[in-house]
Amino acid sequence: MKYFKVGGQDVPAIGLGTYLIKGEEAVKTIEQAIDIGYRHIDTAQLYENEAEVGTAIQQSSVDRSDIFLTTKVWPTRISEEDFIPSVEDSLRKLKTDYVDLLLIHWPNKDIPLRESIKELIKAQEQGKAKHIGVSNFPINELARSIGAGANIVCNQVEYHPYIDQSLLKSWMDHNNILMTAYCPLAQGRVIQDRSIQKIAEEHGKTTAQIVLRWFMEQENTLAIPKSSNIDRLKANLEIFDFKLSTEQINVINELAKPSQRFVRSSIEPEWD
Repeated sequence: MKYFKVGGQDVPAIGLGTYLIKGEEAVKTIEQAIDIGYRHIDTAQLYENEAEVGTAIQQSSVDRSDIFLTTKVWPTRISEEDFIPSVEDSLRKLKTDYVDLLLIHWPNKDIPLRESIKELIKAQEQGKAKHIGVSNFPINELARSIGAGANIVCNQVEYHPYIDQSLLKSWMDHNNILMTAYCPLAQGRVIQDRSIQKIAEEHGKTTAQIVLRWFMEQENTLAIPKSSNIDRLKANLEIFDFKLSTEQINVINELAKPSQRFVRSSIEPEWD
């Protein structure tokens, strides 16, 4: 496993995304993931599975302190009035006193950013979050967040071979902010990509493993693929016994022209 240091804490570069995994399936999937070595679990208020995530971690044989747990505050709950109560609600569901990383899920143009950042900082000061960050923030919003006094350690964004995040990533690298890639497999679209299949054949790996390795070749980049299939969960961790050549990396890089987004929202900002 590859790790990044955040405030002295090791953050696994491969985590488990849990979007759309609910109920008993969520509990079983997360328990299995922890059992085979996952130590980075990502959830959000939107996912409506925080309770299941908390149950799975509680029932696992691994100490809570050994799990890097992320949740996200939905943008309708990032006002001064709603922010802290919503985080407390999340912590109750997660059956924990803190999360390792607390993110604002999307910026909200109807709530002043400085107000939301003030509450994010407050949650950290109160011990409800070890680290704080954002999700789906373009450069302008990131810069304003830092300007409001937040120690932003991460920005979680849609990132896969079909989307060019080079402008955002360059800015984040310069400011020492980690990029966490959600939908890293482009909602499964990379599986059928002939260019990636060819590279996979050369390494005796799957296309998903090639793409996840592509992320691992990048600085300050994490990925949180989602799966409830135990074999795929295992395979997603089996990416540290080979490296991609510069030529292979460039082949994958070229797939982002023209850039394609697959996660659309009525509240999304103007992207870089």
